[in-house]
Amino acid sequence: MQIESIRTRLREQGAKPCHEQRVLRLWAYGLPQDSGKRRPEDFLPLDVRHMLPSLIEDLRRLARVRSEHPAADGSARLLVELADGQTVESVLLPREGLCVSTQAGCAVGCAFCMTGRDGLLRQLGSAEIVAQVVLARARRTVKKVVFMGMGEPSHNLDNVLEAIELLGTAGGIGHKNLVFSTVGDRRVFDRLPRGAVKPALALSLHSTRAELRARLMPHAPRIEPAELVESAERYARSTGYPIQYQWTLLEGINDGDDELDGIVTLLKGRYAIMNMIPYNSVDGLAFRRPSAQRAQAMADALQRRGVRATLRQSAGQDVDAGCGQLRARHVIDVHRPPTGAT
Repeated sequence: MQIESIRTRLREQGAKPCHEQRVLRLWAYGLPQDSGKRRPEDFLPLDVRHMLPSLIEDLRRLARVRSEHPAADGSARLLVELADGQTVESVLLPREGLCVSTQAGCAVGCAFCMTGRDGLLRQLGSAEIVAQVVLARARRTVKKVVFMGMGEPSHNLDNVLEAIELLGTAGGIGHKNLVFSTVGDRRVFDRLPRGAVKPALALSLHSTRAELRARLMPHAPRIEPAELVESAERYARSTGYPIQYQWTLLEGINDGDDELDGIVTLLKGRYAIMNMIPYNSVDGLAFRRPSAQRAQAMADALQRRGVRATLRQSAGQDVDAGCGQLRARHVIDVHRPPTGAT
């Protein structure tokens, strides 16, 4: 389901823009449609009131939490089942944040990520993306949404931008607290500046060497890191939000002094933050995280050399919940033969 199809259904029953906004706002906040000071019978047209129960039921069916996995850091991984039985992941983050998925699976095929191992399964509709926020808001306050879960948002651009526009208006989330995460795609740099809601941008870099970056992200667009940074810098200056560069630290691969030099060359003097994230181990993959001392030393070295850097930890490490792992375990459990089967 798309957000525009919800609007169309409301309009067909005589809803005006103010009526649409009320219905969508209450849904995006996870609130009942009879919430607020004004009762529906005092505000909504009769035909809209008559169709609301069926619309609410259809919205409820968009997504449900199949399982919840709390972690010691205050995060919680949610395995979300969609109406067709497909599953994706959302993550409740500390400090009122939420990470949502934009696709089931992913076509980028990052070598260190579980999500893309089965390729792209399907796109999420814009309403399915917002439905993850609705589920999260039923559990805790959500004031920041990052599009960093399963999938590559630039490969589902129309639906992601439609969801962002609703969340940044009726959904009440500040534009800089909507974070569009991408491996880098020229369409992103064309479309984001033209939107009514301009989200913050996170760019997955992972290496300053084009050939290594291509090996780590085999199906990402072939854009030189320097070009990506130039395009991102223009967007950062136009919005007033720094670019959040993402760097998954992989021992012996992208944690060397040569990469430190490359990062300084690319980002010194830029309106940017480098988020260094030690690798969250995935069963079956040979990558390893560097030592805590090495990871901290890299972040400290960048700070000393004029690049704003943070050292972050992947949420939910104690529940073995790297992106895609929760869904992968569910798929394995569904297809595993029962005990004693032959």
